[in-house]
Amino acid sequence: MRGDTRSYAAARKERAADIDRWLTDLLRTACGTPYGRTGKNGEHRTTDERGALSGVALVAVGSLGRAELAPGSDLDLVLLHNGRDDVARIADRVWYPVWDSGVGLDHSVRTVEEAATVARDDLKAVLGLIQARHVAGDPELTRAARESVLSEWRADSRRRLGELRDATDKRAEASGELAFLLEPDLRDSRGGIRDVQAMQAVAAAWVASAPGPRVREAYELLLDIRHGLHLVTARGADRLVLQEQDAVAGTLGLLDAEALMRRLAEAGRTVAHAFDATWRTVDRLLSGPAPRGRRPLADGVVEHGGEVVLARGVDPRKDPVLVLRAAAAAAEAGLPLAPATVNALAAQSPPLPVPWPDDARDALVALLGAGRAAVPVWEELDQAGVLVRLLPDWERVRHRPQRNPVHRYTVDRHLIEAAAGAASFTREVSRPDLLLISALLHDIGKGWPGDHSTTGAVVARDIGTRIGLSPADVDILETVVRHHLLLPETATRRDLDDPVTISRVAEAVGSREVLELLAALAVADGNATGPAAWNSWKASLVTDLVRRVRSVLSGTPLPPAPALSAAQASLARHGGGAVRVNGGAVTVVAPDRAGLLWRAAGVLAAHRMVVRAASAASAGSTAVIEFSVVPEYGSPPDPATLEADLRLVLAGRLDIEQRLARRTRSLRPARVPVAPPRVTLVDDASNTATVVEVRAHDRPGLLWRIGRAFGDCGLDVRAARVETLGAEAVDVFYVVDRAGRPLTDEAQRAQVRDQVLAALR
Repeated sequence: MRGDTRSYAAARKERAADIDRWLTDLLRTACGTPYGRTGKNGEHRTTDERGALSGVALVAVGSLGRAELAPGSDLDLVLLHNGRDDVARIADRVWYPVWDSGVGLDHSVRTVEEAATVARDDLKAVLGLIQARHVAGDPELTRAARESVLSEWRADSRRRLGELRDATDKRAEASGELAFLLEPDLRDSRGGIRDVQAMQAVAAAWVASAPGPRVREAYELLLDIRHGLHLVTARGADRLVLQEQDAVAGTLGLLDAEALMRRLAEAGRTVAHAFDATWRTVDRLLSGPAPRGRRPLADGVVEHGGEVVLARGVDPRKDPVLVLRAAAAAAEAGLPLAPATVNALAAQSPPLPVPWPDDARDALVALLGAGRAAVPVWEELDQAGVLVRLLPDWERVRHRPQRNPVHRYTVDRHLIEAAAGAASFTREVSRPDLLLISALLHDIGKGWPGDHSTTGAVVARDIGTRIGLSPADVDILETVVRHHLLLPETATRRDLDDPVTISRVAEAVGSREVLELLAALAVADGNATGPAAWNSWKASLVTDLVRRVRSVLSGTPLPPAPALSAAQASLARHGGGAVRVNGGAVTVVAPDRAGLLWRAAGVLAAHRMVVRAASAASAGSTAVIEFSVVPEYGSPPDPATLEADLRLVLAGRLDIEQRLARRTRSLRPARVPVAPPRVTLVDDASNTATVVEVRAHDRPGLLWRIGRAFGDCGLDVRAARVETLGAEAVDVFYVVDRAGRPLTDEAQRAQVRDQVLAALR
């Protein structure tokens, strides 16, 4: 796991030793001992000195107590005493020099009995005292305090471990999962430093084993990254923010932020996996003896004590399919694989023959078909190193970060999450097995250079052949992986009323079987990506696209472009201008003229409304524009106020540019550098308009700025598709010249590109 990273463990231990010597001198001076600075090994202890230090002890807890002090860490100290009258004076003479040095200090003064009393009710205090370390003074006081606290911790383990479990669950809920966060909290996130310390506390209660070597290695890496973060920021930070990641990677000798985050994801998942196993052990031991007996689950696989184990007499060395069969049985039963069973299968299972036998592929499909229950079992196989032996190409996506706020998981975890989500749609497709396998492999190309859909199709073909799919099924798998983004990207970035859009999708899909697989995968992929990647608006567009493409594949002619609805026609009869706001739907009707769409979009932006889609239709000399909008945050604006401002801008009586400029000035600049905008004229996407795709960092009034640039070029926007992915906008416009024709002159096309880019800077 560590590779060539440089550990700071020696530096942390040396700093702790230096601070110990300093604190020892402070305590001796405070107690009036006859000697000043001590030697490195604490020599020159005299009888008088021992007497002066009797009945008082300085104890380190927290990171100093564990000798894990990072450069920006505070000191956590407890001054123990036996009731000495001068303890307040001693404390002041120790604490004030520490404060004067500028080092952060968390301190307390306690008798042994007081320390034990506080530990009974204060979880933070007891966790610190469990790992307390004697620094200076009377060692008997430190020993007595630790023994008293540990004895009560073990005696009351049922209550205290339940309290610890609740605290760790709340912390994980607040801080998220370290392995999958864009800017993780190294200490408090699930899988972070505090989870290892919680496991150490469980071990101190004699309920479960202490963390093993893989967890200790992961823990040291987390400490090293935190150490590097403190050096880079020159402060005691725990959150690894984006702009610091490259620099922190450099302090550890890693190539870049991606290499750092991949190591961090692996460490976080190792810790989280062990953490879950620890709590299963706690639950099992504290809940009393498990029911005796073994319940058969599959050939060679049984349930025993709430876990999935191998049946007696089964030899993994003779059955290469057993590992997949056991995993599928565990997922279908909703039970964990016993750690000893996973280790035995990992160590003893022979390689599967290539191509796989049918029962191996069936077991893989059964595992994926278990849905959410498949995810923890898949994680067990991954932690044991089984997956990369079954599917060697998995190594390229394993722990690979996706440094994009749209994605909530690493690539490999996203894939199994998508497969688990796809299990909900297996009754809606004719080939549920291909749906599950496609979901598992749809992003497999992200481990290779180039477009991941293209490279992924090649890798998926190889894997499909490896696992024994027929040539025809391999072709379908390759097609689905190659086009897994086709439906959502087309639905959100193309005009579905344009016949070219539908015919292109139908040509790429080729069959209703592939179409239904892509439709189900679009939902599973979007939900597994994150809330910014899938919502009811996008789902409705994809459903509409699928309906239209299915008609074409069935031989039914494309329906004509829809006429105005009854409500639109009623508004259009006003002719002079009308506005209707109905929730997230905003309809604008006005005399048809250039720039109508982007002027209306400016009003919406000024009212903090995010435009998701826009389309335009004509009824004689009157234009009807439909916007789909959502508020940037909070509640939507008052419809009456929004309608009034739209009417004002249509009448030329509202300076929307000034309003948007004020909004822009009030915004904070991006915390990290953003990529430059890109403008692309997409050829062959429409026969009746020129399609312009704009990718840029999202900001208020973006649609207005782009539309105004089109207006400056003498163009009109016939329709728009607007999508925001995290902080990035992907906007597509169907534009025509004043005569209503697409752009063919290269000079004019270049002018459009340059003008839009200039508007975005």
